[in-house]
Amino acid sequence: MNTVNTKIGQELYQKAKNIIPGGNQLLSKRPEQFLPERWPSYYKKASGCMIEDLDGNIFSDFSIMGIGTCSLGYAHPEVCRAVTEAITAGSMSTLNCYEEYSLASELIGIHDWAGGVRFTRSGGEACAVAVRIARAHAKKDVVLFSGYHGWHDWYLATNLSDPANLNKQLLPGLEPSGVPSYLTGSVTPFQEGDYEAFNKCIKTMSGSIGAVVMEVWRYSAPNLNFIKHVAETCSKHGIVLIFDEISSGFRLNVGGSHKIWGLEPDICVLGKALGNGHPIAAVIGKQNVMDAAQDSFISSSFWTERVGYVAALTTIDIFRKERVIDTIIENGSFLKKEFKKILMNYDIPVDIIGVDSVPIISFSGEKKMQLKTLFTQEMLHLGFLAGTVIYLSLAHTKYEIEQYLIAVNKVFKIIEKALKNNIDDYLHGPVCHQGFQRLTKPV
Repeated sequence: MNTVNTKIGQELYQKAKNIIPGGNQLLSKRPEQFLPERWPSYYKKASGCMIEDLDGNIFSDFSIMGIGTCSLGYAHPEVCRAVTEAITAGSMSTLNCYEEYSLASELIGIHDWAGGVRFTRSGGEACAVAVRIARAHAKKDVVLFSGYHGWHDWYLATNLSDPANLNKQLLPGLEPSGVPSYLTGSVTPFQEGDYEAFNKCIKTMSGSIGAVVMEVWRYSAPNLNFIKHVAETCSKHGIVLIFDEISSGFRLNVGGSHKIWGLEPDICVLGKALGNGHPIAAVIGKQNVMDAAQDSFISSSFWTERVGYVAALTTIDIFRKERVIDTIIENGSFLKKEFKKILMNYDIPVDIIGVDSVPIISFSGEKKMQLKTLFTQEMLHLGFLAGTVIYLSLAHTKYEIEQYLIAVNKVFKIIEKALKNNIDDYLHGPVCHQGFQRLTKPV
């Protein structure tokens, strides 16, 4: 039986759960989402697509790559140099850093429909800022949304009306604990492609709807006809249309992917890959809409910090110089094609889907969570951090991908054998979590 020693990392994580509610700061990085009691948990060093953990193991990351933030690879030398110089010159002062204006100008140049930009440090707060601006401009309170948009009150309030409202928006099982009850009815979900539900919301609430927030796409191609219908409806009723491109931006093109299809929102939110791992997010929008930000108090000290702006400007420059998008799409297409060839040799309920730059391994059937757990477990033993979503980066060369595929072939042999017997006997620990689960033990 293959094993990999993650003792130090796991022991530290168990201690962390005693003093950090939930164990860490991000649900998507919780070890229970991958391999409970076995996942490395912490890293010592990350470079390219390689990660060294606290136990001295070195893994090739074919999973979420910093939750999709590092499209150039970890610690890209050029970004690191620019950031180091910025820190040495002073990353914070009484005066503003000039790079704030430079990045605003750059983003407006990329998105010629836009005329104003505000910045934050993270995607969730950028969405909250976008909604605040939209409400201030429209002078209406109700928000309709489709997709996942963060942890803030405006979003979680939908589960006050119905505790299952967010179940189909990526994260099931979320309790609106701590969200003020008076926000009930202030936000309503709809599913992409569900014309009937969306039109019903517009018909019954159009006089009070200030914004529609939706992801252009997350893991698959968008329903363009539906998005165009939403855009036309918003324009007709004076509703601010917000595209959340925190995950989708800089994955199919430089900037927001809506440009590819000729879509034009009132506001677009960018983050994650914008700074290649350094905290920076942007709310870009039409001038008349963004001007409403001056009517509302939207301000934070660390939104003026220099590093994020410098990292973003350097990242955008590298995207252009090194044809990053072309490379990750080409490599992703190769990975998916070769993965499907491997699948033909096995009787396993699994497929590989998603856009080429973000391939997704989709297990199905009653045992899908056991299959996912066993896949992650066995890939870890072969030196790979592997989940079901692969955020490819410039650091994932053809050689790295080929090594990954060799490992996948070996692991599928084990999985097929496990399916013919009792798959639970092949697992070294608990099955991975799906969605939100409470991690701290009751006293």
